[in-house]
Amino acid sequence: MEIGISTFGEVQPEIKAGNAVHAQQRVQQLMEEVKLADEVGLDVYAFGEHHRPDFVISAPEIFMAAAASITKQIKLSSSVTVLSSTDPVRTFQNFATVDLISSGRAEMIAGRGSFIESYPLFGFDLNDYDELFTEKLNLFLQLNKQAVVTWRGNHRAPLTNQGVYPRPFQSGIPVWLGVGGTPASAVRAGQMNLPMMIAILGSAPKHFVPFVELYRESAQKAGHDVGKLQLGISSQFLVAESEQQAVQAFYPSYEALMNRVGKDRGWSPMTRQQFDYLRNDGPLVVGNVQQAIDKILGQHELFGNTRFLAQLVTGHTDHKDMLKAIELLGTQVAPAVRKALGVVKEPAN
Repeated sequence: MEIGISTFGEVQPEIKAGNAVHAQQRVQQLMEEVKLADEVGLDVYAFGEHHRPDFVISAPEIFMAAAASITKQIKLSSSVTVLSSTDPVRTFQNFATVDLISSGRAEMIAGRGSFIESYPLFGFDLNDYDELFTEKLNLFLQLNKQAVVTWRGNHRAPLTNQGVYPRPFQSGIPVWLGVGGTPASAVRAGQMNLPMMIAILGSAPKHFVPFVELYRESAQKAGHDVGKLQLGISSQFLVAESEQQAVQAFYPSYEALMNRVGKDRGWSPMTRQQFDYLRNDGPLVVGNVQQAIDKILGQHELFGNTRFLAQLVTGHTDHKDMLKAIELLGTQVAPAVRKALGVVKEPAN
């Protein structure tokens, strides 16, 4: 099983035209984090796209390119690319460029986005939510297979025998589908024989077992080899030397994030009781090294997943605590999980 990190790059909002001191500091911290993740032997680092004042990553490909220049082995991914509100041609060119810079380490997790800010920002109609994603995903996949493309759709100018360059270093950009639990998304991923990444954030992991079964059943009915399917699980995460240290470092950022998002969505305020439930019986991987190992292995027992992404939640958490969490994930948690699952980590080149 591959083990890595995902982040949205939370930042203290700066509602002004320039002098974005917090954003500049957070970007530098992200580069420190991905460099450390590479050094401690983690498999993947993924940058998530948002278009809000409380997140600094709006262009994952730029962060991936910057990370490629300071890392050697780690795969670099988006998490997710909101493909519905971007141009697949330009997006493909961006990812192909990152792949060339990184010598073949670029990946994409494509999704419709858990927030909707990008749709009006780039002039798209939310009534076309599903159609936009389907059309643009299909175009991206076609671009991934063919250098010269002829294509026609409803939401972009047609392509007639048009070459799209540069081409990636890999035979194609690995594309995952990022999903949140909608059955139609599992069916789509299975039918298309695409790797699926599930963000498990607010419910007990066991509730997602039927969702994963639907994914595999859909792939099998479409004639694909279920044994070759890749499945990723992403859960919010922080590990520390002790359980108490992890909780103290994680909870203020988590509470602030959930209440900020919850205010937009009409949720009740986060309580410590809810947090404790999510940490003990829910998806949160927050605790000491052994607790993190047990939680990740418990998820693997449920799903048989091939990848785990630890979603970092920052904001009010000290940067040194984030770096320590990455170090512990790479040097203690990941090796123990790999050993338990009989996974042999290939040596660095």
